[in-house]
Amino acid sequence: MGTDRRTLSNAPTEALRAQLASLKLPYLLEHFEPLAQEAGTEQWSHVEYLARLIEGEAHAREDRSIQRRVGLARFPVLKTLDQFDWTWPTKINRPQIQNLFRLRFIEEKGNVIFMANVGLGKSHLSIALGHAACLRGYSVLFTTAIDIINSLSAAQAQGNLKRELRKYLQPRLLVLDELGYLPIDKHGADLLFQIISERYERGALIITTNRAYKHWPEIFNQDSTLTSALLDRLLHHSETVVIEGKSYRMKERIEA
Repeated sequence: MGTDRRTLSNAPTEALRAQLASLKLPYLLEHFEPLAQEAGTEQWSHVEYLARLIEGEAHAREDRSIQRRVGLARFPVLKTLDQFDWTWPTKINRPQIQNLFRLRFIEEKGNVIFMANVGLGKSHLSIALGHAACLRGYSVLFTTAIDIINSLSAAQAQGNLKRELRKYLQPRLLVLDELGYLPIDKHGADLLFQIISERYERGALIITTNRAYKHWPEIFNQDSTLTSALLDRLLHHSETVVIEGKSYRMKERIEA
């Protein structure tokens, strides 16, 4: 009889467990019993007990959402603004960069161009901005200029260009790294132009480059007409961040 009574008393708990699992509420499933014991000890009201559970579930869900957005962004590494060494560049506008982390340019569907030689933190800052955007609930995708051209070229060869283009047009923020490091042929330039043109006033874009704007025709196969059209769209709602100095990687070699 004692065993039957224990079975009956556990039935509501087991039913609740099943329902929480079915509703995909993992925090509630894991914590409703220990929090019930704490509620009894601390003499919480029913509403306070429920509020603690819901608060925990909400925070856990937000954490999972952030992890999912960061994973989908495909950052090569994670970087934050706190990790950036402001003392190394000989020229850098710190207030300008810090202001970008308010992320208003995403809401305004604007563009940010980081312009500097190699090893001065362009990619670091672009990743940090992308990561901050993930934390604030924005969808982000990180890619390099060459990777985006290669993926679009392959998709076009297979007749899937429109579907592949959507991958780069849907995120609220697209981070395009290393523009100008390798020359781009006419076909690649046309594909990249499609992305920038389609995102114009529809989605935010970050570009890192080692070339001043006057040298961009060299990137795009000396096509001055395409380059002019691309810059016209890119610079209409944009902020250019220029960083000067020696490569940080050179600093590390010197110190070693």
